[in-house]
Amino acid sequence: MHKDEMKGAAKDMKGSVKETAGKAMGDRDMQAEGAAEKTMGKVQKGVGNLKDAARNALKH
Repeated sequence: MHKDEMKGAAKDMKGSVKETAGKAMGDRDMQAEGAAEKTMGKVQKGVGNLKDAARNALKH
């Protein structure tokens, strides 16, 4: 597992929590911030997956 995958997963989870809290409190800014952070986390996880796949392909 690449470090970007782990950091992305953490960002994704943090964004989900923030988005849910924003919905519960009726805070649209927090909700949008959480959704954006969640998306960035998913992208970062994807980058980590690509890096990991490239590294594995070069090993074999």
